[in-house]
Order: sequence, then structure tokens, then C-alpha cells
Amino acid sequence: MKNKRTVLVTGGCGFIGANFIRMLHSDCQDWRVVNLDKLTYAGNLKNLDGIREGERYRFVRGDICDAELVAKLFVEERIDTVVHFAAESHVDRSITGPGAFIRTNIEGTFTLLEAAKKAWLGGNKSVTQPCFLHVSTDEVYGSLGETGRFNETTAYDPRSPYSASKASSDHLASAYFHTYGLPVRITNCSNNYGPYQFPEKLIPLVFNNAMHNKALPVYGDGKNVRDWLFVRDHCEAIVEVLQKGRDGQCYNIGGNNEKENLEVVTLICDLLDQKLGLAPSGQPRRSLITFVTDRLGHDRRYAIDATKIREQLGWEPKATFEKGMEETVDWYLANRKWVDAIVNGSYRQYYAAMYSEQE
Repeated sequence: MKNKRTVLVTGGCGFIGANFIRMLHSDCQDWRVVNLDKLTYAGNLKNLDGIREGERYRFVRGDICDAELVAKLFVEERIDTVVHFAAESHVDRSITGPGAFIRTNIEGTFTLLEAAKKAWLGGNKSVTQPCFLHVSTDEVYGSLGETGRFNETTAYDPRSPYSASKASSDHLASAYFHTYGLPVRITNCSNNYGPYQFPEKLIPLVFNNAMHNKALPVYGDGKNVRDWLFVRDHCEAIVEVLQKGRDGQCYNIGGNNEKENLEVVTLICDLLDQKLGLAPSGQPRRSLITFVTDRLGHDRRYAIDATKIREQLGWEPKATFEKGMEETVDWYLANRKWVDAIVNGSYRQYYAAMYSEQE
């Protein structure tokens, strides 16, 4: 990782963004990171504790839809690389309130693309070898049957407001490459898991409920299948796309870990039983599993074919699901204060106080 970069990371206080910044801070000594994050409910400054502002890192609180702010950052920092994580991402929230998803995921992406186009393709072309990496999801492809996998040529078929908004932003990013020649690359990843994941998502939600002897809700029959990708593997794949990828190309990033939701929940229960003993009731934590009414438009199965990124860029995941899950559970056990701060909302008071305003 020898070449210097100034990287605008959007949504860097979120789950994947924070893990990515931590990895860059550790492994890419020559790279400067500008972290632009609005600090909505899922953005947490505590995710980046230990990373100080200075020559290699700057945090900017702001909205990716703020065209003036975004354009200013491109000029001030001479941004040559964008890694665009910022997005509303929870499917359930998109069903009950899709408006925020349209604004952030589509309008926000448009604002960033416009700023990059002006900065990189305008009259001042002082930035050499720029790259705009748009991070997306496998959910844009829709639902699979019992066989087959998504690849980069799979037709888009989004089924929720969330996946539809991401599909729209993917097409917009691709259009800026084809229309204007903007150096865009797109990644579509499977379900991430690991440290710092907001507890509305399946794995941290199950962990927290199991720790408090609460019901563990499982949608439908629990047989919906997802391909699970350890977040560190995902971050390493993104660096490979930045370093070796080609403009105008899409790369699918998967973990080679297809699991039914029920399998995921039972593994967490079993790991906690092994590490902490049985639940206070004296029963295995599996007894807390409760089947609930299925989510509207719930896709049955996702699976990623990551052949392209393996063959062209030499990347493949390192973590098995069992190893990654044990590391994840150990992290949550060792960071209960972080989990509790999310659950009780005190993390929001922390950054509200820092910015002298009420959230």
C-alpha cells in the first residue's frame, strides 16, 4: 500500500466505515482520511476512539446532501479518492419510512458524484489517478431460489425501498462513468458482521437480547439464507479494488458463508452458553428463540459469486463463519459498555455535548 492517497470516507462513523478507517489507520500509513458523517442514529464517534485528528485524519460532521460542504472538502483537502459508505441501510426502517432512504442513498450519492466530477474533470485537473468507489449491497439483485449465485451480470431486481434506493444509486454511479468518464468503481457485498455493528441488525440484536434473557425474534420459519462476510475481510477487499480495480467495473464481495438465519441465531446462543454458562433460567439460550411474523417482501436467499474479484484482483475472504462469529461475540463481550451506550442512547448525548447542541 505504497501510493499516497487523500480519501474521503462518507459514513465513517458507521459500522463498516469505522472498521475501514481503523484498518487504513493501521495498515496504510501514507493515506490521509477525511471522514464525513452526519452522525445520525447509527453514526457513533465512539467507534473511532483512539484515532486522533491530525495529519492523517480529519473528522467533519456534515450531510452528504450538502453540496456546498462536499464541494468545499474536495477543494480544501484535494480529495483524490472517495469511498462512499454513507447510506440508510436497515430494511425494516425503509419499509416504515422510505423518504430518508431516497434522500440519503440517491440524492446524497448524486451530490458526491457531482462534486467529484467538478473537482476531477473540470478546469483544474491537479488530482492524478482519482477514484470514486461506491459501496453497495447484494440486495439490489433481489431474491434467489435454492440454487445459483449473484454475479456482476445478474439483472437488478430490488424488493424493498432500501434495496431500490441502493440500486438507483448504483445505476447513477455507473452512468457518471459512462456519460462523463468519471473514474467510478462499484462493489456489491453480502451481509457484513463484526465489531461496532449497530444493535438493530440481526447478530448484535441477538447477542444483546440473549445477554438480557429476552426473546430472540426470528422472522418467518428462520430459513431465509444470507451470505455472511466478516467486516475485516470486506475492508481488505475494498482496498484491493482501490489499488488494483478498473474504472467502470463492478466487483461482488462475498464471504462464502451461506447460513440460514436460524443457524446464525443458534450459533450465537451456543457460543454464549459455552463462554458464560446457561441463561439465568438454567435453560440453553436457544430456548429464547421466538418466531415472529415475516417481514414484508422478505427475500428468501442471497448468495454472492465472488469469482471476479478473486481471479482479477487476488482477493478472497480469510474468515470462516465460525471463526468470525467467535471473534465477534468475544468483542461484544469485551465491549459491553459500548453496547450499553447504544442501547440506552447515551452515545448520542456524548456527541451532542461535543457539538453543543441537542440531538
